[in-house]
Amino acid sequence: MAKNYYDITLALAGICQSAHLVQQLAHQGQCPPDALKITLNSLLDLNPSSTLAVYGDYEAHLQFGLETLIAVLKSNSRQGLGTELTRYTLSMMVLERKLNASKTALNELSSRIARLDRQLAHYGLESDTLLSAMASIYVDVISPLGPRIQVTGSPAVLQNAQVQSKVRASLLAGIRAAVLWQQVGGSRLQLMFSRNRLVNEAKAILALLNGTPT
Repeated sequence: MAKNYYDITLALAGICQSAHLVQQLAHQGQCPPDALKITLNSLLDLNPSSTLAVYGDYEAHLQFGLETLIAVLKSNSRQGLGTELTRYTLSMMVLERKLNASKTALNELSSRIARLDRQLAHYGLESDTLLSAMASIYVDVISPLGPRIQVTGSPAVLQNAQVQSKVRASLLAGIRAAVLWQQVGGSRLQLMFSRNRLVNEAKAILALLNGTPT
């Protein structure tokens, strides 16, 4: 059966978007607000009608992730920020596999995310209350699955409680994207043998967004 590289690329861009948000938050304490909002919101729809529906049915919501995907797959660097992005991306994929193997963790995750929806009736998506709730889900459900993701950045920035919550919430959303990636046919083998295909698909989506011919 032929792979749907459009959906695979979108879901992979979702993982990469989370990785880049984590990196920017850890180093600078801030990140593109629109990309963060879309990424956090992706946690709430566990039964989407399509891959794109997870990200508001609009490819532009994943522009930050698509650009990151291209950078990660084209990078030959074994050090620096490119290596960090690759490490975060692969680490989220590993944790998704561990999550998928634990029925208890999956049930707990669904239950906790359902509660987020109820809290949204009273608090904003990016309120300290919701961010803290998302971060707690990551700490309670995902972290025990191991291996833990070592986030590197500015020690002073990483001591900030709100930054910590945003980082953990972004990692949780990245694992949600990795679940989606597996569901639509994504695999680690593609990262080795189909890099050009994935890069070209991401470039084609970006070209349509920018109104330029591919």
